[in-house]
Amino acid sequence: MNKANITILLIFLNILFTQAQDFSWQSVNSIANTDNQRFDDVFFLNDNLGWAANGFYAEVYKTTDGGLNWIKQIDGTDIGTGLYFRNIEFLNEKIGFLGTFQGKFFKTLDGGTSWSEVTGITPNPAGICGIETIGETTVYGVGVFFEPAMLIKSTDSGVTWTSTDMSAHATALVEVVFVDENIGYASGKNANGGIIIKTTDGGITWTEIYNSGIKGEYVWKLQILQGSDNNTIFGAVQQATANPGKLIKSFNAGQNWEEKNVPGADIQAVGFISETHGFMGGSELGILETKDGGDTWINTNIGGNLNRVFVINNNTAFAAGTTIYKYTNETLATEDIGKSRIPLSIKLSENPVKNKLAFSIAYKGSDNMVIELYDVKGKFIKKLMKDQIVNLSSIKKEYSFDVTHLSSGIYILNFHNNTGRQSLKFIKK
Repeated sequence: MNKANITILLIFLNILFTQAQDFSWQSVNSIANTDNQRFDDVFFLNDNLGWAANGFYAEVYKTTDGGLNWIKQIDGTDIGTGLYFRNIEFLNEKIGFLGTFQGKFFKTLDGGTSWSEVTGITPNPAGICGIETIGETTVYGVGVFFEPAMLIKSTDSGVTWTSTDMSAHATALVEVVFVDENIGYASGKNANGGIIIKTTDGGITWTEIYNSGIKGEYVWKLQILQGSDNNTIFGAVQQATANPGKLIKSFNAGQNWEEKNVPGADIQAVGFISETHGFMGGSELGILETKDGGDTWINTNIGGNLNRVFVINNNTAFAAGTTIYKYTNETLATEDIGKSRIPLSIKLSENPVKNKLAFSIAYKGSDNMVIELYDVKGKFIKKLMKDQIVNLSSIKKEYSFDVTHLSSGIYILNFHNNTGRQSLKFIKK
């Protein structure tokens, strides 16, 4: 056999070997995560260059080798105190943006080595839950899950900004994705349920194109499928208490939607590599996988506490949760880190309850909390309160509500904070 034939044979065998290797989710290397606090976001500019943001510890990590190794660039003490990093996204290798839950928004001009606070946004959002960079100079941001709903926009790479009150369309916004500088989608909730709204004029006007119809739900993350002529859209419906989470999908740019129930609680993340093969996740389960468009789901038992699935191509994706995970046929040789979120310590003063519902919540540090009341079937009754905790260390807070107006029976308290939702039942005498 001559050298040319040998070379062709080796290439052929290498292709066969590569195809034979199973693709799977694996924990990446070089990221330490004390106490398993969640990584809220991961973003890649290309196959190799990416960033990840840890929420509670307010840390930014960078990789230049496709997630094999990560270097911590900053933590919250470098740019402030008591910050929670929600999302991170870049326009190019140098210019990027970082959203927080503390009314602060940051920009880097050196690839994430240093960050400066963006000022002059009026009115200034209470927080930024979602960022989208599109084209060479356009940036959108929305927030915040604990209300109110705001939209910010820059068309000059973040030098100047406009800010829009979105209360006419939503009570809260958590995600924004754009096809180009003009056509885009935002998701969150309004008084009637989880919503998706669409703009075709760069955010000047918006139209509601989906509503889950269940009060208390959010449409959390969105994805526009690559290579679908921008017509295929997936969304994650984060459920309220007893209701199932959902995958929603549209194949005609949001004109019509299909809903598929998803097992598990607090579904937030969604990412598909084809119209039928995709992944979802939330606070309590490992990464869920479907190969039939959401008709059936398998728990991979890899990963935990997911907030984002970021798809690069049909062979590579990343997920942000207890750590950063990579979908690949490589062997990363790392220990699997797949733990659920760390639940808040919530204690009722008494149960059953007669006239006054009293409980305590132990916070680990700065947080945002929305406390809602539901009936035993998961029907929304009312929002009890919104609370912002500004504290650099652990603190226990006491809460009390008059419930004399409630009929006897079983009720559900739903607690929605920076890292997800959890519920607690009580009996009203």
